[in-house]
Amino acid sequence: MAKKHILIVPGDGIGQEVTLVGKKVLDKIAAKFNHEFTYDEALIGHVAIVATGNPLPDESLEKMRNSDAVLFGAVGHPKYDNDPSAKVRPEQGLLKMRKELGLYANLRPIKLFDELLGASSIKPEILKGADILFFRELTGDIYFGEKGRKNNGDTAYDVAEYSRYEVERIGRKAFEAARTRRKKLCSVDKANVLETSRLWREVIQKLALEFPDVEVEYQFVDSTAMMLIKDPRRFDVVVTANLFGDILTDEASQIAGSMGMLASASIGDGTGVYEPIHGSAHDITGKGIANPLASILSAALLLDISFGMKEESELVISAVDKVLKAGYRTIDIADATTPKENILGTEAMGEQVLKFL
Repeated sequence: MAKKHILIVPGDGIGQEVTLVGKKVLDKIAAKFNHEFTYDEALIGHVAIVATGNPLPDESLEKMRNSDAVLFGAVGHPKYDNDPSAKVRPEQGLLKMRKELGLYANLRPIKLFDELLGASSIKPEILKGADILFFRELTGDIYFGEKGRKNNGDTAYDVAEYSRYEVERIGRKAFEAARTRRKKLCSVDKANVLETSRLWREVIQKLALEFPDVEVEYQFVDSTAMMLIKDPRRFDVVVTANLFGDILTDEASQIAGSMGMLASASIGDGTGVYEPIHGSAHDITGKGIANPLASILSAALLLDISFGMKEESELVISAVDKVLKAGYRTIDIADATTPKENILGTEAMGEQVLKFL
């Protein structure tokens, strides 16, 4: 029996709806395996700005630091997307959380459930068997470099910056993960053009000497973007910088059929944060149709990575698989052949997973 304290941070939009389902799954696992999970909640994003004027209040940060793991929803609101001049934005809370908690590695498993081969726009024969683990560096690059305007605001700049140690720590985690899988690592950069990428490649090449059992391939980001669609099965573990990782993992979500299916873990040397890769999706907020499976799979990642509960984690993934095999779908992963009565809302889909658990 294990005692763990989990912080639930629903955030904005559908984050509120899907984390509720993720928590129910954690409760079920605790009961089944005789663990004791305690919970607290915290604000982030637009809801935090409304309540406190701050996208990540100090109280939320303190709760995050004092928890064993964080199950997170999403941040964002359309009112900020249409107002480039807004000084306080929900996403600032997300970036601050990553920086303050030292979450430098974002893990995104792109695992394809066979039942969803038809949900992707890519041909099934190209997809079948694809299983990729992305390591995206999370606290450096253009998102955190110096930014501003000059020439009376007519010129804007964002500086991409990396230090050797930042590349080395994410690279090491990726190599270690590759060792437990197919022993293949692809490092993605743009070393033919960017100085940060030349440093990136230099560091990964040096690290590779410590992992002679791992086969390393170096790819430019543009060619990787093409190969992900052309031949996704060639990839096993992929490690890349913040901006490239942001774009490539969203592209790779199409391999899995929907962003509503993909979980992610943001880890460093302290509390890990687990979240679906989809955003706050305000167009469907409150309609009860959001796909909760990514939040459920994020809870599975939480159990595995932060708590070392491999059996519990695999049971959750297996329950999701069984629900899909039984023919149940949310609207984003349904197709023309899905019977109407099998298209479920957020809560009903969660109930099916709990039933199989």
